[in-house]
Amino acid sequence: MTGTAPQLVAGADFGTLSVRVTIMDSAAGEVLATATAPYPLKRSAADPLLGQQAHADHMEALTLAMQEGIATAGIDGQAIAAFAADTTGSSVVMLDAGMQPLDDYYLWCDHRAHAEAAEITAAARDRGLEALNWCGGTYSHEWGYAKLLHFLRHNPGARDRLGTAMEHCDMVVATLCGITDPGALPRSICAMGHKWMWSPRWGGLPPQDFLSSVDPLLDGINARLSGRFGTSDQVAGHLAPQWAAQLGLRPGIPIPFGGFDAHWDAVGAGIRPGEVVNVVGTSTCIIAAINADSPPVAGICGAVPGSVLPGAMGVEAGQSATGDIFEAIARRAGTDVASLSALIEGHGPASTGLLRLVWDNGDRTILVRPDLGGVTLGWDLAHTAADELHAAIEGMAMHVRLILDRMGQGARFIRVINAGGIPQKNPVLNRIYADVLGTEVHVPASSPVGIGACIFAALAAGHFQDVASAQAQLCPPARVFRPNPATRATYDALQDLFTDLYHGFGEGRALDLGAVLPRLRQFRLSRAQEGDLS
Repeated sequence: MTGTAPQLVAGADFGTLSVRVTIMDSAAGEVLATATAPYPLKRSAADPLLGQQAHADHMEALTLAMQEGIATAGIDGQAIAAFAADTTGSSVVMLDAGMQPLDDYYLWCDHRAHAEAAEITAAARDRGLEALNWCGGTYSHEWGYAKLLHFLRHNPGARDRLGTAMEHCDMVVATLCGITDPGALPRSICAMGHKWMWSPRWGGLPPQDFLSSVDPLLDGINARLSGRFGTSDQVAGHLAPQWAAQLGLRPGIPIPFGGFDAHWDAVGAGIRPGEVVNVVGTSTCIIAAINADSPPVAGICGAVPGSVLPGAMGVEAGQSATGDIFEAIARRAGTDVASLSALIEGHGPASTGLLRLVWDNGDRTILVRPDLGGVTLGWDLAHTAADELHAAIEGMAMHVRLILDRMGQGARFIRVINAGGIPQKNPVLNRIYADVLGTEVHVPASSPVGIGACIFAALAAGHFQDVASAQAQLCPPARVFRPNPATRATYDALQDLFTDLYHGFGEGRALDLGAVLPRLRQFRLSRAQEGDLS
């Protein structure tokens, strides 16, 4: 696009430990610069479930990263036409009437609200609350109402000062736009739909009388959660002069409604209706865009119209640990994942005779059981750490296959995209996923982190008419891993065994345990005879 005038946009991705700013020229489809700035994660030895961060730390880091990004790109920040931001979630901050934090954020990984979540789930099941069906049948301890109730119970001195509570993605937008009127506060449908049981099906938030029945401390809470609810292709506000001066941007540029990092990573990876993206990192967040008329799906983390793409149902699911499991296997062996991965490039399907249930950090989807632990079956004296890694990758892929079958309700997804940091560095993983899933796996050539934010910033700036045209210009190209038909029969047989064990150990379903280890041994012996083991 030589000779085309630059059209500059900026996006921010707030992760667990740092914020990453990406600056793109949407006319050329090029990333001009990225910059990161860290902020502390507050943990407590006295309470290992606590995970908090300060709003001031987030905003200071954003300022530093934006200034560095502008300097690295060698541009005038005044030329940036729009800004957008995604964050982790559910990361919730409680605010007073003047929009000042009463405490630090309850970060997504703050799990103190497990008792509150269990009470909300039980009350919703007793009442037959429709909203619970749309969050998979269980309300999570990571989600908004549970954290808000925990705060009210454990901070009695702050109850009378509570003005509202906000998701991180909404607080960033409100802060940057200088919005303080409770009725005008931006509320992301992505955040409120997936974590606060909001839906147009029942007129917004769940009924107030239901919440009050859980605990009278929630009386009147929905009135304090008012605001303007919107999707990320809509403008939420405009950059206030104070923040424009701090960031080095032009005042008045548009800022769209925010969203969650995994959802926007999926957009940045090129997701289209009928497709699914596995954002594979330390854990995995699975984001799908399915038919807008689809019914609720049991065991997933929410189905929300418009939370990913306009006109599609956004569905979220996930695995509680992925890269963390691979790293733990390597650490116990005194090596690294890359070295172990090199040793399994020649391994065939089920060739180790090991089967791994990947619950080392519990089960997020489908069972929603944080109390489960990892299981490896089929060990013999000759097995190595590399064999365990191979079994763990197969176990991850088979778990994903279970989740996708549930999310798609029997229908096949048109395309599977493996995004996140791990797939770009581990072709063995992508090959196994393609074979286990029996479908093409597309891997972006570069990280989509920050690209989704730039896509929504470019829409707000009017550079594109819709998300699809912005994706066509801004998303990175992908490498395609195609399934090997010769592996299908073996992986179908292993998947059947995995599914039986998954539900047997996870739900107590009946299965013939006496047949499991001989079947695994037969996999190992038959593949070894065919020369598949290196």
